Amino acid sequence: MNARTLKIVLAASVALNLFALAAGATLLVGRANVERRIESQHRAPRSHPFMTVVEGLDPEVRDRVRAALRASALTARPDFDGMRRKRREAIALARSPDFDPARVSALLEESRVAELRGRARIEADAVAVLQTLEPDDRVALSEILTRRGRFVVREKGDRKAPRTAP
Repeated sequence: MNARTLKIVLAASVALNLFALAAGATLLVGRANVERRIESQHRAPRSHPFMTVVEGLDPEVRDRVRAALRASALTARPDFDGMRRKRREAIALARSPDFDPARVSALLEESRVAELRGRARIEADAVAVLQTLEPDDRVALSEILTRRGRFVVREKGDRKAPRTAP
């Protein structure tokens, strides 16, 4: 093989490698975009961001609602922190050589219980706040009961099948 042929083969190899690298990067970026779109479709629909709805209230009511919901979130925070901690422990144990399926299952169950306890606190406090509002404000703030979790709550007239997260 002479020098010219070697240069041509080398240039073709570099071009092919660059093409393969670009294709791989495009595949990864495209996959991330698709996953993000799928995840956003599984979220419960909210017509307005929650804080925008709160901003539209009378200043006295707005401050009271914000304070009550902030206090509720702070009360439920230990439950959600515990949920995340138990889930991280379960993941770490599943990845470790000392894998114990019973312990992983127990940690995941504890995580779910903590999440449900935190949700129950927040929802009960939200209902208590809604109870103190005028009907118009209550209608506007009823969106706080929309879950942004696994299941999507749909209106009765919506004919689409409910979606669940993967």
